[in-house]
Amino acid sequence: MNTASDRVFFFDTTLRDGEQSPGCTMHHDEKVRFAHQLALLGVDIIEAGFPIASDGDFTSVQTIAREVGSSATAPRIAALARCKAGDIEAAARAVAPAVKNRIHVFIASSDLHLEVKLRITRQQALDQAGEMVALAKSHAEDVEFSAEDATRSDIDFLTQLVTVAIQAGATTINLPDTVGYSTPSEYQRLFETIRARVPGSDKAIFSTHCHDDLGLAVINTVSGLLGGARQMEVSMHGIGERAGNAALEEVAAILQVRRDAYPFHSGLDLKQIGATSKALDQIISFAPSPNKAIVGKNAFAHASGIHQHGMLANPKTYEIMTPGHFGVIANTIVLGKHSGRRALEHRLKELGYNLNKEEIDETYTRFTALADRKKSIYDQDILGLLPQTTL
Repeated sequence: MNTASDRVFFFDTTLRDGEQSPGCTMHHDEKVRFAHQLALLGVDIIEAGFPIASDGDFTSVQTIAREVGSSATAPRIAALARCKAGDIEAAARAVAPAVKNRIHVFIASSDLHLEVKLRITRQQALDQAGEMVALAKSHAEDVEFSAEDATRSDIDFLTQLVTVAIQAGATTINLPDTVGYSTPSEYQRLFETIRARVPGSDKAIFSTHCHDDLGLAVINTVSGLLGGARQMEVSMHGIGERAGNAALEEVAAILQVRRDAYPFHSGLDLKQIGATSKALDQIISFAPSPNKAIVGKNAFAHASGIHQHGMLANPKTYEIMTPGHFGVIANTIVLGKHSGRRALEHRLKELGYNLNKEEIDETYTRFTALADRKKSIYDQDILGLLPQTTL
């Protein structure tokens, strides 16, 4: 039985962190259209943008808040703001039209960022965090606080900072792995430690936000859940700064397929993942890698004869999930030089040809010779290999 403590929340940042990735800039209409698709997918929170960044971003966030966040069942619409009064006031105005909104406030917590980037002391960071979270709280009931570069921060200072944020009214606490530095065990332990040491931590939802610089964003995200986080900040296709964010579709698949290891449930409509992926493909300047899990064109494709034989006998031999469950149309059997007779015979039957053993053998001999010379084998190629007696 699912319980409230098993419920996890998907916070989609494709429109904010994702758009910051080179080649992923979105125009106003594109952002609004994609936000509507995210609502169909069933994400809990849409981080619609960074309103102070530009007039265009402010307008897009405000439009999404008004059009996509117009009902009590719609996703919560969030806007990002630095610990600055101007940022927070802009964010508040932008998300105001949404029935459910959120102001997402952040400040750096690592000494490196404080000293080199912000040029402030720890005490100044504590003061700013408390004052600005309180200001955000005066504009919105739902306030998220992020400690930027949390995974490279002194644990004692991070504890102080989170304590101040909760006391000032933050309802969600994000501990981001901003530069993709952490390992799964470290990230899980970070949440366990902060939740144990911060007074009133039970009054806030803790959140992950992982980057993929070491290829660990997804596993770190689900490890954060084991440490007590219940919100995950993700993006479609994992787009985002540098190597990107944790990929929404991969995290969703892990929670679906490996419930034994990660016993959590969400409000996502998994069958909308394929449509959401296609919507993003149409907006940004590149598609996911062919071998990208879940949404790559080869994710459910089989070219080896051994794999094809197993798939034709029972898909479970080489697939741990079905593409249809995620709304993905898959090219399951791909014919090429590694394919066997069984796969060729299967495709011929799909094309309307039921050949006897001798005809299959003759066709297959011609097929392997062609496949050694030609990388892509199309249906018209296969038909050209048939014995004259079958035509």
